Amino acid sequence: MNARSEDLTFSVLPFSRVVGQDELKKVLEIAHVMPSVGGVLVSGERGTAKSTTVRAFARMIYGRLPVTLPINATDDRILGGWQVDALLRGRPEEMKGLLEEADQSLLYVDEVNLLDDHVVNIILDVVSTGLLVVQREGLDRSGIPVSFTLVGTMNPEEGGLRPQLLDRFGLMVPVGTELDVAVRRDILLTVLRFEEERRKPESDWLHDGVSADRANRDRIEAARSAAHQVVLGAGAAELCARIAIAFGVAGHRGEIVMAQAARAVAALDGRGEVSTGDVAFVAPYALMHRRPEAAYGDAIDWETKDDELLDSVVTETEVDRSSNAWSGRGEADHGRS
Repeated sequence: MNARSEDLTFSVLPFSRVVGQDELKKVLEIAHVMPSVGGVLVSGERGTAKSTTVRAFARMIYGRLPVTLPINATDDRILGGWQVDALLRGRPEEMKGLLEEADQSLLYVDEVNLLDDHVVNIILDVVSTGLLVVQREGLDRSGIPVSFTLVGTMNPEEGGLRPQLLDRFGLMVPVGTELDVAVRRDILLTVLRFEEERRKPESDWLHDGVSADRANRDRIEAARSAAHQVVLGAGAAELCARIAIAFGVAGHRGEIVMAQAARAVAALDGRGEVSTGDVAFVAPYALMHRRPEAAYGDAIDWETKDDELLDSVVTETEVDRSSNAWSGRGEADHGRS
């Protein structure tokens, strides 16, 4: 289909035109390619283009804006229930909730840290099981298949999430105010250009962005189709385990998410096996919210000391692997002699 023939209302910038936020863009791709990683939690202050980036990604991948769950949403609105108008007319009609509306799309929860814990639990249960259970007044619908990419955003200055809820988000990515002058300039110029171009009956600039989005979507969908064929070798699996131990992560969800996310990175790069670099790349996003300090409400930013620890674990693992390989070769030579 030609880009100009698509019914497009440019309510959001094309994803390919979003300047900056490269980490967030990559993590969103990973979450779509490998849904089993679970949801994405985006942490950052207001005005850092969190919402713009997520909305643009949803528009690119699914052809529509994400389903947005407001802070004040009732259980009926989230899970589904009866249509009030129909009940008043004496003709009961079921109403789908936001979770069903988000099926095969993206569910966006802004300020997820301000939601009631039980609501967050409901959403995360659906993400992990792929099933929605609705048991309300006179309504019993069990095992409704629902699949969506969950993206929650939060401003840490307004409070955090309980560790039990943090752990259930697959990946976490911090976003901040851009400090590079050139990038900040380009962001400003892009925003102004978008406001100008969207008023035109025809805009080559916007349609070129849509064409680039289509190519990007095809690349991501191809990676999604190939991701489950990507091999996680014993060496990469051991590295995941070592990193999780080094960072004091409780339970095993951290290394599982790390492994699945690394497979997605390899698939996006067109490779059939996970590399050490893939594991090292995804480790911060899989572990920053699972470290012990997160349980005590401390800052969960990934710092230089964390990079240094990660590098040391990777180096140590590679050295041990080389030593074991030489040891095995020596034993084999000794056996032949």
